[in-house]
Amino acid sequence: MEHTTGEERLLDAADTLFYERGIQAVGMDAIRTASGVSLKRTYQLYPSKEHLVEAVLRRRDRAVRDGIEAYTSARATPTERVLAVFDYLHDWFGQPDYRGCAFINSFAELGGSSPNVVEIVRTHKRAFADHLAALVAAAGRPPQLAAQLTLLANGAMVTAAIAGSAEPAREARAAASRLLDAEPPA
Repeated sequence: MEHTTGEERLLDAADTLFYERGIQAVGMDAIRTASGVSLKRTYQLYPSKEHLVEAVLRRRDRAVRDGIEAYTSARATPTERVLAVFDYLHDWFGQPDYRGCAFINSFAELGGSSPNVVEIVRTHKRAFADHLAALVAAAGRPPQLAAQLTLLANGAMVTAAIAGSAEPAREARAAASRLLDAEPPA
């Protein structure tokens, strides 16, 4: 049980610190201090900082996918499910600790030096696009609309972080609604 508890504390601390400060700005000592897990135990669990980054991103990927799925599936109609993605983003952007998309941020920091991080980021973004594509298909809209909505969502993620506002999600939702209206169900 201690193994799981220590590992969870380690992942929680690393996730928080990486997200707040950036991956490269956080040393293993800071993670040790925040988690209460010894460096020896940390390196037993994750032989390098890159392994820890990968584990944090994989865990976050599961949480984000589950969150979006729960949020969209709770809506009554297929069109409402598509728009619920942007409502989810609005709620996320409104969190006091919102610092942008951890996957976009990780890619920006490590994309040139970590093929494993790049693959995790690409897998996450593909899964997000695939989820939107499934929602768009269920709403009877053409497949190219999913790619457009994915661009809107990712652009809103970056814009919200830079602006320090949740409003880009509302703007992206309004644009998504207009795109859905322009492509009536088949």
